[in-house]
Amino acid sequence: MRIVVIGGSGLIGTNVVNRLRQKGHAVVAASPKSGVNAVTGEGLAAAFAGTTVVVDVANAPSFEDKAVLDFFQASARNLGAAEAEAGVRHHLALSVVGADRLPRSGYLRAKLAQETLIKASGIPYSILRATQFFEFIGRIAEAGAQDGVIRLSPALLQPIAADDVAAALADLAVGPPLNGTVEIAGPDASPLDTLARKVLCAQGDKREVIADIHARYFGTELDDRSLTPGADPRLGPTRFEDWLSRAAAQ
Repeated sequence: MRIVVIGGSGLIGTNVVNRLRQKGHAVVAASPKSGVNAVTGEGLAAAFAGTTVVVDVANAPSFEDKAVLDFFQASARNLGAAEAEAGVRHHLALSVVGADRLPRSGYLRAKLAQETLIKASGIPYSILRATQFFEFIGRIAEAGAQDGVIRLSPALLQPIAADDVAAALADLAVGPPLNGTVEIAGPDASPLDTLARKVLCAQGDKREVIADIHARYFGTELDDRSLTPGADPRLGPTRFEDWLSRAAAQ
């Protein structure tokens, strides 16, 4: 099967590409560096020729409200048009758990707009909504840094290892389109401030982490339901403590 992975050089994309190649599929790792740009449309027609499945895991270079919305809307429209022209039979996209619950977040509004365009494209599709990656907890903590301390919401997250997300995407890519959305999360829920303390401690960072219910996450306040999955999500097998131990050892 010929599969094109948009964003194939990133954290998730590289992993997905490797997994699919190991299964014997012909996989194209597409990105602007390889001459394929979903935002401008450059290279899409050539990349999609003879392609059965397109996996979109590309992320916006800027999270500023207008920039991120423009990125996801342009890429979704261009991908849908090029897929229709090439006869692609399955579009698989990575999105975010809670994208429909936090309209004050510019990033999540953009992801929801992307989902809407995918559903309206006429291409059979699957959308995988994932919770936050373990690998991003440190960056989330840094975003809450101010005056030598870090203020973060104590709302529950149920984060997941990026490797587990990539495994789920690789499985979905070779299956039939869902024409629907599925969620995936890690096995355990924990307050965001607690997760951040553990990551910072493992890194030897002694800054104080303060639980603040008004601390904003990408522009919005959180509660325990904001970013946790609904009923019966897929669960990745990797536990946060095990991932953190391996990361610290490395």
